[in-house]
Amino acid sequence: MRSSNPVLNNLPAGEYSQQGNSYDADYGQVPEQYREPQAQQPMTIDHVVTNTGITLAVIIALAAVNFGLSLVNPGLAMLLTIAGGIGGFITVLVHAFGQKTGPVTTLIYAAFEGLFVGGISLIFAEMASDLSTGAIIGQAVLGTVGVFAGMLFVYKTGAIRVTPKFTRFITAALIGVAVLALGNLLAAIFLGMSPLRDGGMLAILFSLVCIVLAALSFLQDFDVADKLIRAGAPAKMSWGVALGLAVTLVWLYTEILRLLSYFNRN
Repeated sequence: MRSSNPVLNNLPAGEYSQQGNSYDADYGQVPEQYREPQAQQPMTIDHVVTNTGITLAVIIALAAVNFGLSLVNPGLAMLLTIAGGIGGFITVLVHAFGQKTGPVTTLIYAAFEGLFVGGISLIFAEMASDLSTGAIIGQAVLGTVGVFAGMLFVYKTGAIRVTPKFTRFITAALIGVAVLALGNLLAAIFLGMSPLRDGGMLAILFSLVCIVLAALSFLQDFDVADKLIRAGAPAKMSWGVALGLAVTLVWLYTEILRLLSYFNRN
């Protein structure tokens, strides 16, 4: 099972059974960290929904805290925003390369990312001088929910199928976007220019590409969750799915918020 999402890419899919949780021969044996006793409860859609809901609740709670703090102590809030962004990124890398699945890593990521989302939301909202802070954040949230629901519908109806070719395309596109974003960051640091994030036409097109890729990434996230459920994977692996969905949701939200800030500047 391959995915362009590094969080979900290390979650193995196969055929588990209640007698020793045997693993399908096509995927090899179950890694040691996923071996469970016979009574291990298999993963269900309810586990995915519940754990994703908990993860998002933590993100929203910490985002609200940092957002409120930014109104009374902007300096401290900015430090927490930076720490949240770096901490969230490191947590994702630890999960992706450490191959650990469970609530601890997911909730640590949610806490860090909540701090980041709260701070970055106020920054983009202040850039959009034509809209109130609540209006632009509300629009970004509605847009994120709408895209998520739309892609879930697309996946359920089979309008777009997640094939190996589709996965390779998304992976290549994400690598290309990452390289461009890194190049833009270096240009901003050393040349004082940021063509992909300055609000111009090129920046708008880049944000639209990111939004489309984030939306298509949901199809892979849903497919991974579906395969794990069908394979009877251990219930604790739903925390890894929740983390993967949260990563995509946060990326989509920040890109929609950024795009709205471009369109609502004086």
